[in-house]
Parts: sequence; structure tokens; C-alpha cells
Amino acid sequence: MSHDVLSRRAAVWVFVAFACAYFLSALLRAITATLSPTLTFEFGLQARDLGLLAGGYFLGFSLTQLPMGHWLDQHGPKRVVLSFLGVAVLGCLAFACATDFAGLLMARVLIGVGVSACLMAPLTGYRRWLVLEKQQRANAWMLMTGALGMLFSTLPVQWLLPIMGWRWIFVGLALLIVLSMALMALQVPPWRAVSPDHQSLQHIQPVGILKSYAQVWAHPYFRRMTPMGFFNYGGLIAMQTLWAGPWMVKVAGYTSLEAATGLFWINVCMLFTFLLWGWLTPMLYARGISANQLMTYGVPLNFCVQIYMVLAGVDAGALHWALFCISSSFVSLAQPSVGMAFPTALAGRALSAYNLVLFMGVFVVQWGMGLMIDGFKAMGWQEAQAFQSAMAVFLTCCVASYGYFLKHKSDS
Repeated sequence: MSHDVLSRRAAVWVFVAFACAYFLSALLRAITATLSPTLTFEFGLQARDLGLLAGGYFLGFSLTQLPMGHWLDQHGPKRVVLSFLGVAVLGCLAFACATDFAGLLMARVLIGVGVSACLMAPLTGYRRWLVLEKQQRANAWMLMTGALGMLFSTLPVQWLLPIMGWRWIFVGLALLIVLSMALMALQVPPWRAVSPDHQSLQHIQPVGILKSYAQVWAHPYFRRMTPMGFFNYGGLIAMQTLWAGPWMVKVAGYTSLEAATGLFWINVCMLFTFLLWGWLTPMLYARGISANQLMTYGVPLNFCVQIYMVLAGVDAGALHWALFCISSSFVSLAQPSVGMAFPTALAGRALSAYNLVLFMGVFVVQWGMGLMIDGFKAMGWQEAQAFQSAMAVFLTCCVASYGYFLKHKSDS
């Protein structure tokens, strides 16, 4: 649909508008890793509580994915994301006012709901507004913006804590979301409904939300990518946004400031990793190297890092978490690949369905790690051993998912 492709200047402004909102959503996603010592002390949280609190964001995020994909295809990115961001503002204010764990958790779920369109909306728009070879680059640079948001959730938040306190930080974030909404309202173009071709008409006529996903669920490539999306990609986000911080404090013996510094540099590494992916992917694809090939040969590098971390325990610190995140970044290529496997009129649903897989994975891994750590400690194990054992279980799940990906190679 060439007449929908944006000019370079318009595309830049659209990217900036969406990137501002996604920056804030990523900051909110990762901020619990930096605030975990403060919230643990103030509210007396255990590992399972911390895992549930961080995972509450992803639970809220997951709840909206199926209806959101349907709405994105029908109403377009601008209308959908602006509606959702209003909920994020309320969630931030509710978190700032929370007086107990239940209040924190409910506010966290609201925040997750509110920012749940911040990546899917632009990816749906890019599917139509950008030429095909630029879509992977735009996706990588959106993820780079997310890494920048997670970067700001570390040392900058740690520095602001004694000055503002965590409650006023969330009030400030609510105000920034309002500003990002204003920019989006000004810069994002309206959405023109797609007229389906005769062949695909039966699949994309208005039907019930779940039924409208039938073609997505049945697609062999979507099924092939589901386990790796759940455990490997979901696990990357779960570890980066929560468990890397507690590991550095409780296993490697870092102070809160040292852990925040470690998270800062981890996110610097991820920022440059996604910047590099944005430059490389169009060139690699032009040479016939596909996302599937990159994942086939790249993902095992992550397993090597995980094995070292499980065995090293107290000697595995920020450097090793940075290597874990960098080597996990190969799985980020899966998301736009899934979107490009479907026709434009189904792109929103395909991307949102895969995002549901990812963020359900994040929720399960974040909470599951907390439950396992507490469970192993209840068996009398030392805290470091409990973390290592939970990591070993996670590694097993990742390897099994990769095996499924290889076994169904013919489904691409």
C-alpha cells in the first residue's frame, strides 16, 4: 500500500512521538529493579511479593493484548494508544498514593494496562507506513528507545530517590506521560481502514475478538516462535527488569547503589545492542541472512552465559548480566518477523498475540523465580544457592524452547 508510506520527515516525527511514550513505558517496566530495596524495606516484601509486584505490570499488559490487537486493526495506533495512556496516568498516581502491598499491586496492574499499546501501536503503524526493509530497523530502534528508558530507571532514579522520594517520582512520570500524549496527538497521522482482498475477506471480517485471532493461532510460524517468545524473550525482559538487581545484591553482594550502577551499564549495553541491530538487520537481510538463521546460531550463546552464571554464583555480577542480555537480544528479531509473516490487515492482531505470549512469559518467569527462590530457601538452602537453582530451572526451559524452534524449522 505504497500511498500509505510516510515521507522521511513525517516518519521521523512519528517515530519520535511513539518513542517518547515507549521510553516511559520501559522506564516504568524496569523501575522495580531499582526500587526493590526501598519497597522491600518499606513494605516488608519477600521474594515472591517482589516477583508478583514486578509481574503485575506484565499481567496488566497481557490482559489487554487480544482486544488491543483487534482495536489496532480497526481504529489505528493513534486512537488506541492515546486511550490506553490515560489509564497509565491513573496507574502512576495510584502507585504514588499506595499505602500497602495490595495498593501497589493494583496500581502496577493499571500501569501495565495503560502502557500496553506503546510498542504494538507503532509496530502496527510501521507495518503500513514504512517500506518492508525499514521495518526491522524501526523495531530495533524502538527497542533501543526502550533500553534508554530502562537506563533512566537505574542510576537517575537512584539519584532522585533521596531528593524526591519514590512517590513523587511516580507523580512526575504521570506528568511526562501526559506530555507524550500531546506530542502523539499532534504528530501521528490518522488511520485509514484497509479494504480486505477477496481471498482473505473471510478471515478479517468483523467477528468476535477471539475468533478474529483464529488465523493467527493456526499459523505454523506463529506456533514455532511461541515457546521461545514465552521463555527466552520473556525471560530476557523478566531478568533485565527485575531479577538482575536482586541477584547482584543478594548473590554477588553488591550494595543498592552498586546494583543500580550495574543495571545502568547493563542498559547502556542493551541500548547500543539494539542500535547495532537497527543498522545491521537491513544489510544482513539484503545478503539473504534471515532472522531465523540469526536466532538459530545466536541463541546458544545465551545458554553458555547462563551456564556460567549458574555455576559461578557469587562471581557472576553486572558484567555477566550484561552478557546475558546482549546474547538474549537475538530473540528480539522474532517479533517483527511474526508481524511480517501476516498480511497488513492482520498485522495488529499477529503482533499483539505474540506480545501476549511474551508478556505472559515475563509474568510467569518473574513470579516463578520468586516462588522458586522462596521455595528453595524454605528447604534450607542458602540464598545464593536458591537463586542459582532457580536460574538453572529457567535455563532448562529456554533450552527446551530452542529445541522446539529447531524441530519445527520446516514451519517457517
